Amino acid sequence: MRHSGIVLFPALVAQVLLFCGLAAAANAQTPASAITAEEAVAEAIRANVALMAERANIPIAEARALTARLRPNPVFSIAGDHMDVLGTGFNDANAGGPTEIVVGAEFLVERGGKRQRRVDVTDKERAVTEMAFLDATRMLRLEVQTAFVNVLLARENLALAQQNLAAFNQIVEVNSARVKAGDLAEVELVRSRVAALQYANSVRRAELALRSAGTRLNALLGRKPGSPAAEPAGGLKKEAVVLSLKELQETALSARPDLRAGRLNIERAAAEVRLQLAQAKQDYTVGTEYRRQQVNARSNSLTVGVSMPLPFFNRNQGEIARSRQEQVQAELRVRALELEIAAEVETAANQVEISRRLLEAIEGKLLAEARDVREITDFAYRSGEASLLELLDAQRAFNETMQAFNDTRAEYAQSLYLLEAACGKEVTR
Repeated sequence: MRHSGIVLFPALVAQVLLFCGLAAAANAQTPASAITAEEAVAEAIRANVALMAERANIPIAEARALTARLRPNPVFSIAGDHMDVLGTGFNDANAGGPTEIVVGAEFLVERGGKRQRRVDVTDKERAVTEMAFLDATRMLRLEVQTAFVNVLLARENLALAQQNLAAFNQIVEVNSARVKAGDLAEVELVRSRVAALQYANSVRRAELALRSAGTRLNALLGRKPGSPAAEPAGGLKKEAVVLSLKELQETALSARPDLRAGRLNIERAAAEVRLQLAQAKQDYTVGTEYRRQQVNARSNSLTVGVSMPLPFFNRNQGEIARSRQEQVQAELRVRALELEIAAEVETAANQVEISRRLLEAIEGKLLAEARDVREITDFAYRSGEASLLELLDAQRAFNETMQAFNDTRAEYAQSLYLLEAACGKEVTR
């Protein structure tokens, strides 16, 4: 019985391992959705929930415009006057009554072109809303592009950490063989294993950074939790800027949707001033009544009347003053935004230039030198001509150089995207 249990346990373990292997293989065969940066932006514009909420402001503005076009409803009324519901009776002796049935209608006649002024204001508000949506799209595009670059950077860092771990695992194997042959002290093997463990921790941190970056990108794309992670395709953006700083600033001042929204808001404020001036015009109410007298008197009569408030006190002074101040405020905000955009473009252009120069410096000489030093030191260590400390120092210098190279490439790509967002359109080639 004991022997049977010993036989069955390895078989059970083998089945479990086989099942796990099949599950891992199935997961490995699950295709990841590989997308380019532009495809990621397109998917986010289509499925990002926050942008959907921003897009909903457009039909809301259209509904307000529909309301502004509506004319006032006429008022219909019907009433009974002097009704003998208490049984008093109407006759010549008590001179009561007569009973009257009144049917009337009133119509509000708006003066000052109020309806057209309301339509103008809501049309301008809708245009501002559309520009605000385009600006939200611009910012979402930048967020997606930044997240896209972060995933690529995290993937490069993970590959670097895995390469370092693989290299030190080979060092550990070589040192193990040298210890067995008596060519190396065991303490040196322990040190190399500790170094390999540190690189293993770096791999785990890089994996976590990659997962976090992928989660952020998925959220921006509007994908539900548990959906396949977006797999960025292609390399980091590294086109060159084709416009001068002055041309970049002029492009931004003509293309930025937030600035266009601000300028449209000035027009909306001006339309609001005209509306409030029109609201100061007093409206007429035109009405007519038909009266039917019966019981002790029988007659039919028609009454026509016109009424209008007397503007002794309220001439809409407060709303007129408010709308004029809002117009001044809108103009000041546009002027401030123009200065801010010019500074933003200049900052982004400077960042592009600095990142480009740093990237060229690393690519030109520093990267090759760091790689050569590491390879030479690694060969010397394997040959017993260099210490582990020298190898670790060479590896550290190489890692720092490669990390700076990866970071600078990512910064340059992000600075290009930032410049395009600051300009409101593509300015690279």
